[in-house]
Amino acid sequence: MSYELAGFGDRFIAIIIDGIILAIVAGILGGILGSFILGNTGSFIIGIAYNWYFWTRKNGQTPGKSVMNIRVIKTDGAPLSDADAVIRYVGYYVSGFILMLGFIWALFDSNTQGWHDKIASTYVVKD
Repeated sequence: MSYELAGFGDRFIAIIIDGIILAIVAGILGGILGSFILGNTGSFIIGIAYNWYFWTRKNGQTPGKSVMNIRVIKTDGAPLSDADAVIRYVGYYVSGFILMLGFIWALFDSNTQGWHDKIASTYVVKD
């Protein structure tokens, strides 16, 4: 089975949408729990739970990816497992660590994969 790879622009807009949703959720929880209690660890947990749920339970589509009609799959076409989702999310931190170079990498990669995709063996494809 072949898939059409999603372009950088669609991926970028999807991550912006998801970032806004996550900021709202973190803001609400921070208001309830106190931002000191939530902190960086809480934000990480919220992010991993959000992405894990959508990548593994909703056909590889976060709300942002759904709006853009794209989804995440394994390079062999299979859906992501729980471990794949965690690895890919941790890969976001690797991709962003040095001036967002791991995300920018997708602009020049023949499979439009960022470092997080390479780490988790995933593609983002058109739905």
